[in-house]
Amino acid sequence: MTTPTARDTVLGRIRDALALAPTPAAEVPRAYRTGRTLPDGERLALLTDRLVDYKAEVHPCTGDRTADVIAGILREHDARRIGVPDGLDEEWLGAFDGEVQRDSADIPAPSLDALDGVVTASAVSCAETGTIFLDGSSGQGRRALSLVPDLHVCVVDLSSVVAGVPEAIARLVPERPTTLISGPSATSDIELERVEGVHGPRNLAVVIRTDA
Repeated sequence: MTTPTARDTVLGRIRDALALAPTPAAEVPRAYRTGRTLPDGERLALLTDRLVDYKAEVHPCTGDRTADVIAGILREHDARRIGVPDGLDEEWLGAFDGEVQRDSADIPAPSLDALDGVVTASAVSCAETGTIFLDGSSGQGRRALSLVPDLHVCVVDLSSVVAGVPEAIARLVPERPTTLISGPSATSDIELERVEGVHGPRNLAVVIRTDA
């Protein structure tokens, strides 16, 4: 017979206590503001302001210039080999003359570090917080694809930009794996010096399609 560890003993006592005194379901208040709207120009300006403050690049453009803008960003960052998720609009890469690798679950995540960058779409964005939401659906891919390469070019349609967090959450599917992006990956060391690229890409370029 296996001798119980201290951990087993502690967890067993917790389970016994919970069984004897079950906690009633808590009612979560839902009185926060919802359904806020802003004109297109204000949403664009607010999201741009937040993203720039987070040290992201912002490139507003019309839909017909998407390919040229993306190619220009990749060229500026000397990105010759990029990864893209399955389902990404192929026209967005029409002006890019480098190597494109279509991602799949069969590709080991560590090997994604060999890519110079990644281009993805997005699900929804919150102007108030400058947060972009990816939910892993078509054109957005798995989480590793947007976290491992050093450059992330993310395409945002202005029609998918909402005012606040409640409005953004309302557009998401709870069962989907959601990634929240607020600027390039960054943290602070013990001396409060900003360090970028710790948990994700050091460079975030956001292409906002103003007529989409």
